[in-house]
Amino acid sequence: LLKCNVPESTYKRLKEIGAIYKIHTLNFDFDYWPYDDILKAILPDSLVEQCPSAFTVAGHLAHLNLKEQYMPYRHIIGEVILEKFPNIKTVVNKTNNITSEFRTFEMEILAGEDNLVVTQKESGCQFTFDFGKVYWNSRLATEHERLIKSFGTGEIVCDVMGGVGPFAIPAGKKPCLVFANDLNPESFKYLKMNINQNKVDQFVKPSNLDGREFIRKSPQLIAEFQRSTPYIKYTDKSQGPGKRQKKQVSDEDQDAQPSKKRKQLQFDVPLFPSHYVMNLPDSAITFVDSYVGLYTNGYPNMTKEQIKNLPGYKLPIINVHHFEKYKEDEVEGDIEKELEKRIHSKIVNQLNYDIPVSDIKYHVVRQVAPCKLMYCISFKLPEDVAFAA
Repeated sequence: LLKCNVPESTYKRLKEIGAIYKIHTLNFDFDYWPYDDILKAILPDSLVEQCPSAFTVAGHLAHLNLKEQYMPYRHIIGEVILEKFPNIKTVVNKTNNITSEFRTFEMEILAGEDNLVVTQKESGCQFTFDFGKVYWNSRLATEHERLIKSFGTGEIVCDVMGGVGPFAIPAGKKPCLVFANDLNPESFKYLKMNINQNKVDQFVKPSNLDGREFIRKSPQLIAEFQRSTPYIKYTDKSQGPGKRQKKQVSDEDQDAQPSKKRKQLQFDVPLFPSHYVMNLPDSAITFVDSYVGLYTNGYPNMTKEQIKNLPGYKLPIINVHHFEKYKEDEVEGDIEKELEKRIHSKIVNQLNYDIPVSDIKYHVVRQVAPCKLMYCISFKLPEDVAFAA
């Protein structure tokens, strides 16, 4: 023990207990350093401050959206992600903006397997899809759950731009009766696959139509289904042997206990939808005019009073996801209030009806960019609009 390394009092105490002084060398290798620190070590100093430390994950795939200055280093960044995150098998980078009508974008595989078919868990469900051919955004999981909570058991939900089923399939498990639609043939393919995979085919009915056509046809689709299936029987999966027992019991005790059967339930199929969901934020608001005359066109051989006298008559809630952009220098004061005014004006123009400002709810889903917000706009379809000529 070297006396010069410690205070006198400490030296005496250490000597009394027979302490031995040794020098140890610690090596902090690649495995020790977190992903962020590795990037900062390998990138040029000029690129360290805003290094691409964040990425989204879908199943085994990591998705980057690299800025131009990081493109020369994209493959090494991909390799670091593979090394630091064992669950990631494929790393991709978005190579252009979303321009297709199906909201897909071109991408480049930076590292790992050439496999874009992923399986993602969300809302207690499992979704399989080709990440390169359908639209999926893992950042919307909270929004999916928020809106699904507003759906009541036994209600009808019309999912206009349903994708691979992130709204429709969890809603089907409540259960709701969901008419799920998407124009993209690939989304439709995986929607059907996910319906079967999650065993909700009794409650989720897929279609492959243009959004406008689906909205206009939806009353007829519902009426046709209701005629063929006036009620749906189902099993309450929250009860009975499907639940894990808290306490282990012997075989003899198990036999002695009365067997619990899952409760059999039933709901009558409504004739009117409770909700429409329009999750195509880049353009969904331009489809709102399709609701003009929804019931007039849906029941062409009936009068307004006859329709209103049908069992369970109601007006649906329309939920529209929407991007609203702005420029900082053109907005004074409260930005959200200004954007709400703009959105209200767009809804009025689409419906050709002066819906009161207080009848529209605005929920900010997320900030997409510094001057771009994603909203969920919700309002009850006005009776005058539903029965417009």
